[in-house]
Amino acid sequence: MKPYKNKINRIRTFALALIFIGIVIMYVGIYFRNHPIVMVIFMLLGVVAIIGSTGVYAWIGLLSMKTIPVECPNCGKHTKMLGRVDICMHCNEPLTMDRSLEGREFDQDYNKKSSQQ
Repeated sequence: MKPYKNKINRIRTFALALIFIGIVIMYVGIYFRNHPIVMVIFMLLGVVAIIGSTGVYAWIGLLSMKTIPVECPNCGKHTKMLGRVDICMHCNEPLTMDRSLEGREFDQDYNKKSSQQ
């Protein structure tokens, strides 16, 4: 079973990965210097990945502004919560704002519309 991570941090990690993927794609394009069309295609794909990363960062920034800051009962630090259940950014403590989920085992499926009661 994979470890749980905070949703905001997962999206930020994806955006950072897009930047590095874009740079690697552009670097691969350098090997095609003798074929300018192929090199330009790789460069444009790399730029598109980096622009996509910028869009993801902007989206998570706007989403982060709407989140509810809560104080973690375990470490006492403030963290931002997305959805009904989330994990503390600092100590990975399961958090919930829904009283009906208190005491239940942590499951990210509680955030899906089909699992809401």
